[in-house]
Amino acid sequence: MIMNFPTNVKYTKEHEWIRLEGDVAYVGITDYAQEQLGDIVFVDIPTEGETLAADEVFGTIEVVKTISDLFLPVTGEILEQNEALADQPELVNQDPYGEGWLIKIKPTADADFDIPMMTNIMQCLRM
Repeated sequence: MIMNFPTNVKYTKEHEWIRLEGDVAYVGITDYAQEQLGDIVFVDIPTEGETLAADEVFGTIEVVKTISDLFLPVTGEILEQNEALADQPELVNQDPYGEGWLIKIKPTADADFDIPMMTNIMQCLRM
């Protein structure tokens, strides 16, 4: 299977991605991460409305055999979770950079989009 790695997002060593659109950002997991996890059966994001620091856990993703933590790439307020995932968690597998996004955040004014962000997926895959 050929994996998809858009260039309009930044990647973290934990295999999350972030895409800035104006003053909000979308966060999800990479195509590589969803492929490694397998069929996603549940996404739990109990932090909506909270402000979290970079690298804090904002939720979990559940597959048949395990639950994995989700880490916030930058400091910010969790504005919204992708409600479509409640009924269709498989969207993360089918379209991780589009309809399978996990959360929308408002990054803080001092949010660092350069460090420890990975600028290309090859750096991310080496981690």
